[in-house]
Amino acid sequence: FSLFRGTVQHGLPLEIGDTVLFILSPQGIFPCTYIHLKNAHIKNKGQFETVIPTEDSVITEMTTTLRDWGAMWKRLYVKNEGDLFHRLWHVMNEILDLRRQVLVGHLTNDRMKDVKQHITARLDWGNEQLSLDLVPRREFSMVDPDEISVTELFKLMEHRHRKKETPVPASTHHLFVHMKSLMSSNLGEELEVFFHIYDGRENRPLSERFFVRLNKNGVPKSPEKTERQCTLFVDLGSSDLRKDVYIVVHIMRIGRMGAGEKKNLCSIQYRRPFGCAVVSIADLLTADSKDDHLLKVYACTTESEWYQIHENIIRKVNSRYNLSGSNTGLAVSLQLLHGDIEQLRREYMVLFTRGVSITKKLGFSDIIMPGEMRNDLYVTLEKGEFEKGGKSVARNVEITVYVLDIDGQVMKVRSSIPYGEPGGDEYHSFVLYHNNSPRWAEQIKLPIPVDMFRGAHVRFEFRHCSTKDKGEKKLFGYSFIHLMQEDGRTLPDGTHELIIHKCEENANLQDSSRYLKLPFSKANLPGNNQAVKGTKESFWITSFLCSTKLTQNGDMLDLLKWRAHPEKINDSLSKLKEIDGSEIVKFLQDTLDTLFGILDESSQRYGLKVFDCLVHIINLLQDSKFQHFKPVMDTYIESHFAGALSYRDLIKVLKWYVDRIVDAEHQDHIQQVLKATEYIFKYIIQSRRLFALATGGQSEEEFRCCIHELFMSIRFFLSQENKITSPVTQTQAVFLRTFPAVYGELLKIFTVREVAGFVRETLGSLPATAHAECPLETVKLHCITKTVESQLYTNPESRCILLPVVLRLLQAHMQEQRDLVMCARILTSMLSLIRKDDSELVVSEEVDLIVDSLLVVLMRTILEITNRPQPAGTNMRLQFQDITVSVCVWVHGEFVACLLALLRQMSDKHYQQLLQTFTSKDDLRDFLLQIFTVFRILIRPEMFPKDWTVMRLVTNNVIITTVLYLSDALRKNFLNEKFDYKVWDSYFYLSVIFINQPCLQLESFSPSKRKRVLEKYGDMRVMMGCEIFSMWQNLGEHKLNFIPAMIGPFLEVTLVPQPDLRNVMIPIFHDMMDWEQRRSGNFKQVEAKLIDKLDSLMSEGKGDETYRELFNSIIPLFGPYPSLLKKIERETWRESGISLIATVTRLMERLLDYRDCMKLGEVDGKKIGCTVSLLNFYKTELNKEEMYIRYIHKLYELHLKAQNYTEASYTLLLYDELLEWSDRPLREFLNYPMQSEWQRKEYLHLTIVQNFDRGKCWENGIILCRELADQYESYYDYRNLSKMRMMEASLYDKIMDQQRLEPEFFRVGFYGKKFPFFLRNKEFVCRGHDYERLEAFQQRMLNEFPHAIAMQHVNQPDQTIYQAEAQYLQIYAVSPIPESQDVLQRDGVPDNIKSFYKVNHIWRFRYDRPFHKGTKDKENEFKSLWVERTTLTLVQSLPGISRWFEVEKRELVEVSPLENAIEVIENKNLQLRTLIAQCQSRQMQNINPLTMCLNGVIDAAVNGGLARYQEAFFVKDYIVNHPEDGEKIGRLRELMFEQAHILEYGLAVHEKFVPQDMRPLHKKLVDQFHVMKSSLGIQEFPAYVRASPVHFTNGSPRSSCRNSVPNIISPDGARVVARRSPLTYPAVNRYSSSSLSSQASNEVSNITGQSESSDEVFNMQPSPSTSSLSSNHSASPNVTSSAPSSARGSPQLQDKHKHSRENSCLSSRERPVSAIYPNPLDPAQVNTHKQINTQTSTSSLPPFTPSPTECQSAGLVSNSPVLSGSYSSGISSMSRCSVSEASGTEATTGDHPAHQGPTMPNSVSSGSDELIRRENKTPPPYSVYERSNPRRPVPLPHSLSIPPSVDPPALPPKPHQLRTSSMKLVPTSDPRRADGVPHVPRPRPLPRKVSQL
Repeated sequence: FSLFRGTVQHGLPLEIGDTVLFILSPQGIFPCTYIHLKNAHIKNKGQFETVIPTEDSVITEMTTTLRDWGAMWKRLYVKNEGDLFHRLWHVMNEILDLRRQVLVGHLTNDRMKDVKQHITARLDWGNEQLSLDLVPRREFSMVDPDEISVTELFKLMEHRHRKKETPVPASTHHLFVHMKSLMSSNLGEELEVFFHIYDGRENRPLSERFFVRLNKNGVPKSPEKTERQCTLFVDLGSSDLRKDVYIVVHIMRIGRMGAGEKKNLCSIQYRRPFGCAVVSIADLLTADSKDDHLLKVYACTTESEWYQIHENIIRKVNSRYNLSGSNTGLAVSLQLLHGDIEQLRREYMVLFTRGVSITKKLGFSDIIMPGEMRNDLYVTLEKGEFEKGGKSVARNVEITVYVLDIDGQVMKVRSSIPYGEPGGDEYHSFVLYHNNSPRWAEQIKLPIPVDMFRGAHVRFEFRHCSTKDKGEKKLFGYSFIHLMQEDGRTLPDGTHELIIHKCEENANLQDSSRYLKLPFSKANLPGNNQAVKGTKESFWITSFLCSTKLTQNGDMLDLLKWRAHPEKINDSLSKLKEIDGSEIVKFLQDTLDTLFGILDESSQRYGLKVFDCLVHIINLLQDSKFQHFKPVMDTYIESHFAGALSYRDLIKVLKWYVDRIVDAEHQDHIQQVLKATEYIFKYIIQSRRLFALATGGQSEEEFRCCIHELFMSIRFFLSQENKITSPVTQTQAVFLRTFPAVYGELLKIFTVREVAGFVRETLGSLPATAHAECPLETVKLHCITKTVESQLYTNPESRCILLPVVLRLLQAHMQEQRDLVMCARILTSMLSLIRKDDSELVVSEEVDLIVDSLLVVLMRTILEITNRPQPAGTNMRLQFQDITVSVCVWVHGEFVACLLALLRQMSDKHYQQLLQTFTSKDDLRDFLLQIFTVFRILIRPEMFPKDWTVMRLVTNNVIITTVLYLSDALRKNFLNEKFDYKVWDSYFYLSVIFINQPCLQLESFSPSKRKRVLEKYGDMRVMMGCEIFSMWQNLGEHKLNFIPAMIGPFLEVTLVPQPDLRNVMIPIFHDMMDWEQRRSGNFKQVEAKLIDKLDSLMSEGKGDETYRELFNSIIPLFGPYPSLLKKIERETWRESGISLIATVTRLMERLLDYRDCMKLGEVDGKKIGCTVSLLNFYKTELNKEEMYIRYIHKLYELHLKAQNYTEASYTLLLYDELLEWSDRPLREFLNYPMQSEWQRKEYLHLTIVQNFDRGKCWENGIILCRELADQYESYYDYRNLSKMRMMEASLYDKIMDQQRLEPEFFRVGFYGKKFPFFLRNKEFVCRGHDYERLEAFQQRMLNEFPHAIAMQHVNQPDQTIYQAEAQYLQIYAVSPIPESQDVLQRDGVPDNIKSFYKVNHIWRFRYDRPFHKGTKDKENEFKSLWVERTTLTLVQSLPGISRWFEVEKRELVEVSPLENAIEVIENKNLQLRTLIAQCQSRQMQNINPLTMCLNGVIDAAVNGGLARYQEAFFVKDYIVNHPEDGEKIGRLRELMFEQAHILEYGLAVHEKFVPQDMRPLHKKLVDQFHVMKSSLGIQEFPAYVRASPVHFTNGSPRSSCRNSVPNIISPDGARVVARRSPLTYPAVNRYSSSSLSSQASNEVSNITGQSESSDEVFNMQPSPSTSSLSSNHSASPNVTSSAPSSARGSPQLQDKHKHSRENSCLSSRERPVSAIYPNPLDPAQVNTHKQINTQTSTSSLPPFTPSPTECQSAGLVSNSPVLSGSYSSGISSMSRCSVSEASGTEATTGDHPAHQGPTMPNSVSSGSDELIRRENKTPPPYSVYERSNPRRPVPLPHSLSIPPSVDPPALPPKPHQLRTSSMKLVPTSDPRRADGVPHVPRPRPLPRKVSQL
């Protein structure tokens, strides 16, 4: 059972976890196994009621949170955020397990608390990871914001935020040590390892020693007893975690005296030094949490240095130690733990359960805790001086230590051995070999019970350890020392020099009474005992006592024993202040009993001194080291204090001190007395209570009089006005700091009202006027703070007494903006106490007082803080880390919470009273402006941290409630003749930003969160929108004041996707248009503002498709409200209104597309195309120049990011063309500084040239360089002129020296309604990237439109595709038709220059499709093979401001079979001529391309290729049936003869250059050529062919007699295509089934090793069939694209000079004059051309010229057997003409006007039509040629002639006759066609100037 759909009648759809409330019994409704019955209560009964189960709130929170997490958890998986996905999954399972434990209900209270803490910690972690809201909690339960004050809510949020952001660093630290093993190669004896912490700065140990015993293998002896291997060094302070604090490890071996001694009979073992290791604690701070360390072990160079080996290692005195072994290391685990010991027991439970010993710090920790019991005596064996004792060598001294009690019995001190091992009766020191002055520095801990200290002593026995015989230890002396002196003081800390008493080896020392009478220390010897003093032998020890019970201080003992020595009382009381504080707190209770005992017995004599001593002790407990003893004193006062009469003396002395404050010169002691006021009052009150208890309340009036007199004295001294530096002022401050602590004590005896009266009068006595810098002012505020936070103030009775005093002081400080932190704290405490459950009257009175005193000043304070300049790096967000950095920023939130709390408490009555207090309209106006401004501050995003949604919602609820109250005041006081624009404007502005807050956009919330917000607050946006509408309707004619200013803000409101809100706001726009129409007769202002604001708002991501319909649709979208368009249609001005709506709708379509595209990550064509569309819209339709320029720069940035440098240049050129070379100043705009128009245009020119250079479009850069150079020359700026000329020269060099890749072009159709508006149902031509072929381009487009479907046919889509709710892409390659024919056909122009013009500034593109018309002749397909040629004309030339442009016009032409044959042979002849010329001029690196071409042509001709043409077109039937083709048949015959002659000439050239291994092939070609001539019936060439010698110019055959129009097609034989021309074409072109194939061509490919050569090798373009569009076809070697083949762009090809360059030159039509691109209409240029032609014509050998452009191969032919040699001979059913079939479309510009063909009807639009079209439809042309400055004409270069070779026969010239054509254009021709009609330059609209940009 997962869920119930509720599909049955009256069904209720339910999911698991849903709650159902039953009004009646649920029996019989649900199966009982599916449900769980719970008790619940209902909140907010009615429409938005909430059912809350009566279960633990933590369980409820877990349930709702896990539901929210579940949906987000799945989304994490979808987003592939695996790490967080798995961590969240683990935490969710953990929470479910904990929830189960809570539900079971079997947990103890402590365990339940721990479980809830774990639950909330995990809930908070998950919320933080998922960026959910911060949950305010109190004791693990969520807090309802309505149940607590806003100030309390703020404090909870702040506390949780601070806890989350900055965890409080622990002040106590502990070091965990785990001894693992010692690794060494020379073990064999047991070892003792001692750890301790050592201070390298002070050269002293900080801790006790921890001891571990290792066995002979170097591992701990008792591995099962972990406490023997692990310890915790406790109570390290933060100051101990520094670099010069170390862990020192000393290692002793237990065994023979010498480590290398052989085993003998000696069984005695000695403790001997082995090694030492040191590691810094600072190293552990950077290590992992628990790392294993391998410590290096060092040994002494000399054994006598052992005592300081660790110091030598720390100081790195290398000469005194060395490694004990190359592979010796100590393996230990070290970990630093933080927090108090109890916290560690909870967090590391396993550690303590398993067993770990505690190693204490030497002495007390930084904080001494009461109840701590210690009695440890630390003795350090320092050194000894011994005589030889008759020995020839020094002794081996060992010390044995015993502790003996008062009876002389040896005490079994458990830890005489360092902690870690059980102790014994004695302790043996280690032995230093042969050393009479040994230094041990060995520390021993002696934990002696307190009751055994008296009479105990320590004995040290000295033995010589012999290495001979049996190795016995011989006693030769002893020393001893008493632990306690006779007066009860213990052994003082420090170094003691002990006397060594000599004795015999067998001396009996068991009877201690024999030697205890002897002197033990040389310091205590009487002066006459010189014999002992003079002895050389001595022994030094250092002792240190750490005891909570014993003292070494005699003065302390004298005080405690005052009854025994009453004469010393005065001295003892005087000396108490000199005693160390740790000694006093050890005996705190005894000391206090002593003082009050003395006071009771001799109050007159010692009263003052006892009081001073009591003050000293009280102030001692203020020290942080002893502050934990305050509870001890409190306990003493409550339970042990017995001075029932002391209150009289204490009051008397205290009053005596207070009365003398004003006159006293020295205030120090009095200040100390006042610091102790709290505890003095505690003693006074407790003493009085004891007295009253004992006497039944006697002397009550006397006591009250004394207290009143005391407060009178206090008020008198507080009322004194003094200088700031006066000691009395400081004393006043001291009292005020301690005074609030007295309130609680006074309440024990006095009533609440009496105490409140004391406090009010005391605080009221303070001087009212004080200097701002007086420290007393701050202290006053501190006192008020403590008062407000005290128990006294929580009582409503006392609050009404104290509130006026508090408010008066608070108001004064806030008005002067002083001590704002404390003011905020006071105000927060005050407002937190105003509860709803208090009586309404009390709350109302308090709110009245606070509003009257503080509301205005509180708002002013918030404004002041907001307007203050913030420190660098801070913002308005709450900064909790460091209050001192920015107090104003931190306290801002406190004041805001106070304001919100106060406003939430205000009722209607309070608002009425507040508004009545403003006596004048100006005051009310100022108040309203102020509060509206404050509200705008409160709803800023940075006001609260991002996850404080709860706080934001409370804030908004308070704001809207207040605004509803204040709007009435606005209507009543500021309308009609009292209208105030500023107040109303502030109101509307506040309302707008209120609605647009991110925290109120419920659509972005999860469903559960949205439901919670709606249940608690409703949709506050709709409420505010209704209020806006209501207020707007009240304005009347004053509405005109807000038109057009409020259009933008109100438009922003309508962008919120809330139907009700939109319906409320739309009528306001209609109202605005209506009022503006009345005022101005139009609403141009409304339109302008509307458009400007729409752009900025939609760019920010606002608005949607529904929003567009809100303006445009006739049908009401939401409920009863009509759309704006429908409302407008009812008006008299509906036409202009509807026009506005249409414009706005079109703009929104583009803006929505733009926004959606910009959401994508990478720059792609969609982003660029969308930006171009929007840019053009602003320019052509809206004429918004500034927006136009902004989008120019956005497009420029996109191009730069995509590395489209050429397109970036054209884009920036748009802005450049708007500027003139003038000195007009321009303001700062975008990233441009303030500068003159000339400077900005210069900068743009340089930037554009740089980008043209990067895009390898150097020809365009040269034009701009020249224009800049002209400017520099006109200003005589020769320095920059020189630089510009050099730059221009470098660009020329790059043209000649560097290679450029030739791009391919692709036609793309976008069909379907799912495409963006700017693409929808349109076709484009796109310029591909470098090396990008059709397959790659198609894949790129499918990646950009992942939901698109690639159409697998080339037919024109029907309307179902156009209207489909989908995306269809139709892609195929197209061929460019160059415009610059004069450059391409001119002699002497290098190919690497020509190649640029083939693919730059292209307006038209061609695509051919072969088809059969009529009956297909299976024997000869060429009879019926037609070609459908489609020409596409773009709105802009490529390249331009985009890589793609829309197709503006399509032309369809059908080419007859005869014309197709003429084109094929003509192209092949051109290719042969080109290859022969390249070979002859040695431009080829090898001859293979020519070999393959000759072989292909000759082989195809021999096998019947040309003969098929003869059969098809030269037969009688064809000539009779097609009399109009007579001239074309003659032309075909001429071309066939010309081809034969070219082949003969080519074979002669081939013979000259062919390598030896290719000779057989050459011979075969010659033989086949003769066969070919015979097959064609050629015996001799015609005279005109034979008589024509060959002329090569610059290494290439050129023709002076061919003009730029080789094919003007006459209309005679054309067929009109009546059907609609197809819009789409195949993306991959295949040969038709009738295509020719040649086995010979394949053979040549095999021989030469390549199937494709340079661009000229396969110069035919096969016409594509209607094959399907598929990638496998694209990849097939038998499939070729109508785009250039992959061979053309490859840099590995041999003819590298043929690589065409990338991008981009604009049409000569678009420039007035250019030296590089001459205008065909320029007479000078025409004359120049004529001169060149004349010169070349007069030479002896007339040159021949290739066809106007050169075609690229399209790959290998298919292997169809029908027609042989299509690839080889140039006869193909799929041929494309030379790059300018242009032949049939371009006008001549040469010197043969008589040869121009007739003008074709219906083929050319008039120039005027073109002008109108350009002006009306297209944006300004993007051309570098449309410069305003004319260019100086530069003469064209002369041809460089190379004398022809004498050997080969002459090639015929190209025939001059022009062919007529039988092709007819359908339906119109491009105006750029040159059918005898002069070029009409593309008109360019006059550039508009930039409006002061």
